[in-house]
Order: sequence, then C-alpha cells, then structure tokens
Amino acid sequence: MTKQVISLSDKAAERIKEIMANAEKDALGVRVSVKSGGCAGMSYVMEYLKKTNPNDEIIEDKGVKIFIDSAAVIYLLGTKMDYIKEEFSSAFIFKNPNETERCGCGESFKIE
Repeated sequence: MTKQVISLSDKAAERIKEIMANAEKDALGVRVSVKSGGCAGMSYVMEYLKKTNPNDEIIEDKGVKIFIDSAAVIYLLGTKMDYIKEEFSSAFIFKNPNETERCGCGESFKIE
C-alpha cells in the first residue's frame, strides 16, 4: 500500500469544507504546493484551484478533495494537515515528517 501524500485532521477537513462553501463559484477546490522562499528555504502554499491541472495529485480524505501540485508531492509525502484556531489567530499547520529544519516563525521549512 502506498503512503498518501497528505492526510487531513478532522479540524482541517471541516475548515476546508467551510472555505469551499464560501468560495467564489469558479473555485474547484483547494490546491497545496510548495515554493522556494522563507528563512528556511521552502514554504507551503494554499490557494483556490480555478483550473484543473492533469498532473496534480488528487487526495480525498474525510469528504474533502485536495489537489497537490505534482512538483510538491516528493516534499509532502506523509504530511498531516491540521487546523488550529486560537483566540487571536487561526492557521493550517503542516506536520511534515520530511522536514529537517523549520524556521522560528513556522512559515518555512527545509528538506535535505
């Protein structure tokens, strides 16, 4: 059995359902990718998917569909996506077993 690229916590799945319920009509889903940048070298990107990409990996978990940029799959393999809501902030959190370093602010990471 192959390992799923990303799995979702219950809170992350519920939040994505809420986001999609309020999204613009042309949004097809949520897409996760990785880009160069940040103090540790790479950062996670979440955005609305407006046009399907045949190379994207499609993950279905807890009734939610997530599109993964094919170039990001190698960096995200085995990642658990969570959502935390605190008194003054809320955010999606990526618990990535491939990370070798994370910057102090938590916005970027490094994989060796």
